[in-house]
Parts: sequence; structure tokens; C-alpha cells
Amino acid sequence: METAHASILYESVANDLSALIRSGTLGPGARVPSVRRMSRQRRVSIATVLQAYQLLENRGLIEARPQSGYYVRVPLRPVAEPAISKPPRSPQLVGVHALVNRVLESSTRADIIPLGAAIPSPELVPTAKLQRIVAGIARRQARSMAIYSLPPGREELRRQVALRARDWGVSLTADEVIITNGCIEAVNLCLRAVAKPGDVIALESPTYFGLLQIIESLGMKALEVPTHPRNGISLDALALAIQREKVKACIVMPNVSNPLGSTMPEAAKKRLVRMLAEHDIPLIEDSVYSALHFSPAPPFAAKAYDRKGMVMLCSSFTKTLAPGLRVGWVAPGRYHAQVQMLKFISSVGVSDLLQLTIAEFLENGGYERLLRALRRTYAHQLELVTHAVGRYFPRETKVTRPSGGYVLWVEMPAGVDSVTLYEQALTEGIGIAPGPMFSASNRYRNCLRVNCGIPWSERTERAIARIGALAHDLAVQS
Repeated sequence: METAHASILYESVANDLSALIRSGTLGPGARVPSVRRMSRQRRVSIATVLQAYQLLENRGLIEARPQSGYYVRVPLRPVAEPAISKPPRSPQLVGVHALVNRVLESSTRADIIPLGAAIPSPELVPTAKLQRIVAGIARRQARSMAIYSLPPGREELRRQVALRARDWGVSLTADEVIITNGCIEAVNLCLRAVAKPGDVIALESPTYFGLLQIIESLGMKALEVPTHPRNGISLDALALAIQREKVKACIVMPNVSNPLGSTMPEAAKKRLVRMLAEHDIPLIEDSVYSALHFSPAPPFAAKAYDRKGMVMLCSSFTKTLAPGLRVGWVAPGRYHAQVQMLKFISSVGVSDLLQLTIAEFLENGGYERLLRALRRTYAHQLELVTHAVGRYFPRETKVTRPSGGYVLWVEMPAGVDSVTLYEQALTEGIGIAPGPMFSASNRYRNCLRVNCGIPWSERTERAIARIGALAHDLAVQS
């Protein structure tokens, strides 16, 4: 019988090669390292490598050629990547909330296939283990449910956060961390600490709609910056924007951005931090998907290069443990006092029970093992969805190559209106996220974001095929 250890080994080999293929490092037709060479490189058995290669064959990523070895499979129709975005150069007032609210409300319906909202399948949530931890804490520490939890939050959880920040190259103490109600509250508090209504906030384009909603609710203006689907925000464009406009703060997702899945090179992160510090502009770093990066070694956070305390690192456990927990954190650097005060007057604190539950899971619940399993699952599901989009969508369609996470950005022909597509798909029980949700300037009308966090099934494939057929019809009508 296959042991759990052997399973992890061959899946790890397959996942690493898959990441190289998806990133383009190993392009179509390229030869994959021989079985013996890979065995030596990874210090695993030949049987383990053969299992890994068989898994990649099953995924349609590689093929065996007689007397020649394994090669990256050439897709029947290669799907191109989108180009760098071209948002407007001037700051914009934001008005995305109505569309976002409509899309998110529809995604909660039980009859909808949720390809729009970025939520994982309940099957991937360690529900049983979390329930046992909650029950144990309730028995041992009943008092935790009878008192207010005040900022900065439980020390047990802040210690665990500081410990795991080391994986991202960030040296923190528990005293530098504030616990929040999810990452979105962390970003909200940071923005309120450094900017006021009317101020200009620079950010990627396209970007996560939740960030746009915060800017909208605070009466600020969004300055969208051109962004590359693999390498993230254009630093040259950002430098010009800073010269042209009085930018008060910058919000960036350097690692595994949403919706593009881009990750900035380390040199670019260094330059970003240095550039903003030179202009005395605080950087709010949204790192909510960083733990789901597909590379063998986790990428560093931009805050790893912060020497002046001007990077405010925000993250949460909603994308890895359970969306319903809504527990996040922020390391706000020199703005710690302002953020902690705003946290207190905004929502006082975060549930002690939830904080203690997550702290115990991080310490004893096999969090790293869970992350490895999630990365393998999401990498596989992204591949399957990418192939399906290439198969069923109009020929001119382009898709991103995410570096992690579980969302895919799809750019369709110019004549396909994604809001119309959303409305048509909804009548057939399919939810998608239309492109204008991710822009302050109503851009990306021919784009959509697809949630790959739900398990692949015939039902999922039929839904993607149907969206593709509707897109074909809209393209013909335009």
C-alpha cells in the first residue's frame, strides 16, 4: 500500500514541475529531465519520479515519447497570456460597490455554481479539526467567551503570526502585530491611518474589488497603475504616476495578486519599497494569498526589504483555514499606534475563541501539511480550468498563468461584454465575476475572473463550456 510519505513525495515532484510548465520555464515541446536525472536531483526513488510523471501525464501536461523520454505536451490550441494593462493616467472616484454587491449576493445562492466568488470548496476546510479545537478551548477557557478581546489581540496568535512571517523574510515580534477581522479590515485600518477623503491612492490594475470598495467608502481616489500578468505592478509607470500626482499611499499585492495571480521579482520588490520610501509614501502590502504560492520556496514579502517601517503588511487565514473565521492581522510598522487606536474605535477586538482556535491550529494542527495539500489541489484545478477555457472559449481568448492561489483571469475578444455574460450565465445557474468589478474606471469589460477553488467535476466542466458558448455567441453578435 502506498504510504502517505510516498504520496507527498511524488505529488511534490509533480507540483514543482507543473509550476515550471505553467510559468513557461519549461515551454511546450521542451524535454523534461530524465527519470534518472530527476531521481538524483530530488534524491527520491525512480519509482517516485515515475509516479510523478504519470500524474503529470494524467493532467495532460507531459507526454512520453518512445526511446526519447518525457516532453511538455504541446496543447492543441495554445492559450496566450494577456498583455500589460493600460488603465487611465488620472485618479478616479470609485463606484464598484453596486456591481460587486450584486455579484456576491448571487454567488451565495445554493443553486449557483460559484465560479465568481473566490471561495474554496467546503471540502478543503479542516472542519473536523477546527471543531475539536473549538470544543476543547470552550471547555478549558470558558472565560474567553465572557470578556472583550482588546487590541492588539491574543499574544498566543500574535506569536504564531510573527513566527510564520519569517518564512516571508520578515523579522517581527508579537508586539508588532495587531489582530483584525480579516485582511480587508487590516487594509481599511491602514488606509485610514495614513490618508483622508479626497487623497489619491495608487494600486494595481486590475485589482481586488475589495480594495476598491474600501477606497470608495472612504471617499478617496484610485490611481490605477499598469500591471503585468506575471511580474505585477509596473514600477516605471508607478514612478511616473508619483511624479504626476500627489500619491498619499500605495496598495500592492506583490505575491500572488488577485485577480492576476502575479508575483513580483525580488529585485522589483526592493525597488518598490525604496522608491516609495524616498517619496515618503506608505506601502500597504496585501499578502492574503502568499501562503498559497506554488514555488518550492516561499517568496519574500515586500516588508522584508523595509528599513524605515513604512510597509504595512496585511494578511489573514481566510484563504487557507476557513473563510468564515474572518481573522486577519497587520504589522503596521511606524503606524502601529494609529492603526491600533482605529481598530479599537472601529470594532474593539476579535473573538477570543477564534483567535485561540487559530493559534492552536497553527501550533499543533498540521498547518504546513494543510498548505502543501492546498497548493497541490489548486495547482491541479487551475491547470484543468485553463485547459477547459482553451477548449471551449473563443479562439482569441487569453488567460493568465497564476503563480499561486486559485483564481484565473480570462481576457475574451473585445466584443464580449462580461457583465452581459454574467447576467446570461446567472439565468443558467452559473456565477462569474465580470471584469469591471476589478477596476475603478469600468475597464476590462471583456474580462472575467474564474474561481478555481471548487473541485473539478463534470458539472464544473459543463459550466465552463456553457460560459464559453455564451461568449462565442456574444463575440459573433458584436
